Amino acid sequence: MKYRLLTKEQLQELHEEFSKFLATQQIDVEEWKTIKKEKPSMADEELVVFSDVVWEDVLTKTSFLEHISENHMNLFKCDATKIFRIYIKLNDSSKSFLNNDDFNWFINNPLDNSIEYFKASKKYDLERNLELFKLIELGSVISKGELYTSISQLID
Repeated sequence: MKYRLLTKEQLQELHEEFSKFLATQQIDVEEWKTIKKEKPSMADEELVVFSDVVWEDVLTKTSFLEHISENHMNLFKCDATKIFRIYIKLNDSSKSFLNNDDFNWFINNPLDNSIEYFKASKKYDLERNLELFKLIELGSVISKGELYTSISQLID
């Protein structure tokens, strides 16, 4: 397994895609029920393959990731060969990026003295999608990149 199994909720959301995946392997609904009942290890293998296919597709299409915690924000732009990072540190301990009012304050006051910015880039150490997956497993979420783009323009 390259990534990890999709959760039960994720699999439920992707039930149509899973049906199509099984169909490409000439497995219909009845045969799938039989496999699950009589050959659970084969069913597990199908779920592993499907999970990896889904993760690979999602990660390949991912261009931006965000990881926001109380006083730190990591924004990532992921291109084919490099990952670009903007790290934002909030030095005012009375505020939190996780609080909506404080986050809106940050958006409206991005140049406040209590905010520090750091920018860096690096080539991937591992295969691109594996590195993105690791970031997701550590709490990053896929984004459209609006925050990254805005902050990048602000601090360039």
